Amino acid sequence: MKKVMGISLGSSKRDHAVTVSLLGQECRVERVGMDGDMERMIETIKALDGKVDAFGLGGISVNLYSIDRRYQLRDARRIMEAARLTPIVDGGGIKKTLERRVINYLARETGLLAGGKRALMVCAMDRLSMAQALEEAGCRLTYGDFPFVLGLPIPLYSLKTIAFLARLLLPLICRLPFSMLYPAGDSQEINKPRFSRFFRDADIIAGDFHLIYKYMPHDLSGKTIITNTITEENIRLLKERNLHKLVCTTPDMEGRSFGTNVIEALLVCLSGKKQELTEAEYNALLDQLNFPIRIVDLEAVTASTA
Repeated sequence: MKKVMGISLGSSKRDHAVTVSLLGQECRVERVGMDGDMERMIETIKALDGKVDAFGLGGISVNLYSIDRRYQLRDARRIMEAARLTPIVDGGGIKKTLERRVINYLARETGLLAGGKRALMVCAMDRLSMAQALEEAGCRLTYGDFPFVLGLPIPLYSLKTIAFLARLLLPLICRLPFSMLYPAGDSQEINKPRFSRFFRDADIIAGDFHLIYKYMPHDLSGKTIITNTITEENIRLLKERNLHKLVCTTPDMEGRSFGTNVIEALLVCLSGKKQELTEAEYNALLDQLNFPIRIVDLEAVTASTA
């Protein structure tokens, strides 16, 4: 049996493991949280290197993107270098392929994005392809890179503006300790509503769930969230906050929507290759797998089944 191991900087409370049969192959898929301990994360990867078929690097992205450039986070590169024998991926390939496909499906097959919906993208530099797909679908975007990552109440409305600011700021930001930019460990469990007007004005809230959760308000009536790495407990919480619909961009696996890093590692494992795949290779595998898109109507979910 093949083994996919997601090593996450996030909370161990979100750990999950499943066995799946895909494309005629049995795979054990596991996610293990390091509770914000980067050194423990590095040592765990070193200990398992060569003993599993693929690593997913969770809770941290290796690269941030603008329209025309890529910027590498120093802390993430240090973690990636811990794997010498086993391929390690951070989910970037899935963000460029599967997440774009999900947005295209929503635009083509549902009314969730129709009529020029107002969308809050919590961090476009982390999910450039999703942001571009939402724009192409006719959504009116507000980008929350400054509020949700830097804590500055400055909304942005153009990917070109983000690209300009990225050239100025990201060379410095990428050298900062990652803990200054993104919640890890127990801090992922903390919700302090903030930037309420950005949430209030949006029909769609899209992007990384931990960034959404960090500041989301107590009332999400009428809104749709597009995200992943969702647990059953998260669904119960979102129902309590009156969310209308939840779209998970990664497939449900026994009650859990894994992060993009785990799904990308799974595809690398299925391919049999020892390296990150190309976008064309990911798309070819996604065509074969044909993962169902999970759209949860929270208003129809009862308390006992949430």
